[in-house]
Amino acid sequence: MEANAQKDFSGKVALVTGASSGIGKATALLYARAGAQVVVSDINEASGNQVVAEIKKNGGDAIFVKADVAKPEDCENLVKATVKQYGQLHIAFNNAGISGEANPIGELSLESWNQVIAVNLSSVFYCLKYQIQQMLQNGGGAIVNNSSILGQVGFANSAAYVAAKHGVVGLTKNAALEYSAKGIRINAVGPAFIKTPLLTQAGMNDETFQMLAGLHPIGRLGESEEVAELVIWLSSPKASFVTGAYYPVDGAYLAQ
Repeated sequence: MEANAQKDFSGKVALVTGASSGIGKATALLYARAGAQVVVSDINEASGNQVVAEIKKNGGDAIFVKADVAKPEDCENLVKATVKQYGQLHIAFNNAGISGEANPIGELSLESWNQVIAVNLSSVFYCLKYQIQQMLQNGGGAIVNNSSILGQVGFANSAAYVAAKHGVVGLTKNAALEYSAKGIRINAVGPAFIKTPLLTQAGMNDETFQMLAGLHPIGRLGESEEVAELVIWLSSPKASFVTGAYYPVDGAYLAQ
């Protein structure tokens, strides 16, 4: 999106979880560039504040709110902090997630299962619950949940992640059925393997990166900005008849 592009989000307030890096950061920057007031949320306070600083440097308006989305009280307080600062909440991108332990089910620790389900699935329910309550007061809104290609297919040694991301798609569909008639659109995106810190932190070497790139018919990994562009569209009035949908951003991964 060009800096002088039409500002689709002027007067709108957008909330992004997991916004300190990767897809969340790219989306927060695009929301701000499109005219929204942005609430940047993450557990990483230092990196989150850096995103806010970047937005302000480019003439945007943003605040940082620290939140652990695995805790329902943090999700509720996040929405309250948003409304306290900006008065309303119009748009939300529930993006926060972790990869978890890489093991087959028989060897997967209970701790890793519980943590991944908490961060990647339960958090989406918590965020939806409090975001929807506020958006109903506004008269409507748009929510995008970050699922994954693994919200549609399996991937060995990633049972918790796969289960959580499938659950996000189900939550999205159910929420859309319940609230579309009340002016709240809710959709999900399904990125393939994207070049983000989530991959870097998993300790993958160049050989592993090349292997992952080869899984995509397009022949490369995705970029955070490529996912952010879809999130922005789904959040905008241009997607006014789109709700309850799952959109892959996957370089034809799921077409195989």
